[in-house]
Amino acid sequence: MNYNNILNKSVTEIKPSGIRKFFDIAEQMDDVISLGVGEPDFPTPWHIRSEGIRSLEKGKIRYTSNHGLLILRDEISKFYFRKYGIKYDPEKEILVTVGGSEAIDGAVRALVSPGDEVIIPQPSYVCYEPITVLAGGVPVIIETKAENEFRITPEELKAAITPKTKLLILPYPCNPTGAVMRKSDLEAIADVLRDTNIVVISDEIYSELTFGGEAHTSFASIDGMKERTVTVNGFSKAYSMTGWRMGYACGPAEILDQVTKIHQFAIMCAPTTSQYAAIEALKNGDEDIAAMVEEYDMRRRIIVDGFNSIGLTCREPLGAFYAFPSIESTGMSSEEFCEKLLYAKKIAIVPGTAFGRGGEGFVRASYCYSVDHIKTAIERIGEFVKEIKK
Repeated sequence: MNYNNILNKSVTEIKPSGIRKFFDIAEQMDDVISLGVGEPDFPTPWHIRSEGIRSLEKGKIRYTSNHGLLILRDEISKFYFRKYGIKYDPEKEILVTVGGSEAIDGAVRALVSPGDEVIIPQPSYVCYEPITVLAGGVPVIIETKAENEFRITPEELKAAITPKTKLLILPYPCNPTGAVMRKSDLEAIADVLRDTNIVVISDEIYSELTFGGEAHTSFASIDGMKERTVTVNGFSKAYSMTGWRMGYACGPAEILDQVTKIHQFAIMCAPTTSQYAAIEALKNGDEDIAAMVEEYDMRRRIIVDGFNSIGLTCREPLGAFYAFPSIESTGMSSEEFCEKLLYAKKIAIVPGTAFGRGGEGFVRASYCYSVDHIKTAIERIGEFVKEIKK
């Protein structure tokens, strides 16, 4: 059987995630130290786990509403009003999904028709471009620049907009760069969009992991933007609940009605046990977030100072839990640097090109690891840099 004639070309032509390549190699090696995984190393707080366990003990194991438990949607609504002053109707404007990734996929598929253009700043998370392609859309890439701290500028946005532009993705705080968009930055983007019909997907999965003294601003809180914004968030990063697979989308009912159709037929509903745990996270998880952010902030300073001390220029990341140092001084490509480092020093990090062409000359290192783990990795990377520069 010739599978090339059977398989969907839109799928076969998509390259696998560039992140996985180095993990697959590392798994075949002994004693590898990884700074590659974007997953909190904290256990899910016990009071959150307890609620999940309690729901099982009480036999709460049935399907929920397609939209998710109403009590959970109500807590999400309260959270966004408490944190950002945005009012979402829990019955019409919130959908609980299987992780933030499902929310992004559903929103793109509900909005994008074949030939529609989707503006995607890169470097950014790996899913936006392939999801756009699978929906029949045309990715329009804006390569953000280090001198702009990897923030999309209003001038870049204006230049990318055409009559075919349907959607803008705002991935801030940003994986892999750690870039954030402050309120003034978002207001400038909003000014560009006001007289258009362009919809925004604001991926705010790292919203609670923001440093530098200024809290995250949700794009939907900017004047006039709520009606054109689908906000995506979840529990994986802020509450260390990656395996629980809990996310959600907030936005106009007219859009979420269509996203819900996709969710109904593809998923049915998010895991019931996880939904009960998520309710507890929103009700009583603020102190957990604060403790984790304090620890991340300390590790952030260590890893940034470490990279700069070994000659790899690293800007201060103000969100998420990644450092994005430049390796241009080594004369190597990002992929070459990561591959040689892995074999020479058994350190696994991710090439910047895994997140788009604009990531060339950079690497991503996660600091959701212990301080000893980070310091050892920096020491070995420093040895590697010295050796290749001889």
